[in-house]
Amino acid sequence: MKHAIKHVHFVGIGGSGMSGIAEVLLTLGYRVSGSDTGSTPTTQRLAQLNAIVSQGHR
Repeated sequence: MKHAIKHVHFVGIGGSGMSGIAEVLLTLGYRVSGSDTGSTPTTQRLAQLNAIVSQGHR
């Protein structure tokens, strides 16, 4: 990775925009975490791609 940023956290990671960006970053090798109000097929997919997804916004 060329950039100093290695980890990105998303609030609302299950949304259509955030989830797409999160998936691209995972593919590029970034560590990704995020939260959303509940578990959905989208958040489950991101978790399968090794994102750390938690329920509820903190």
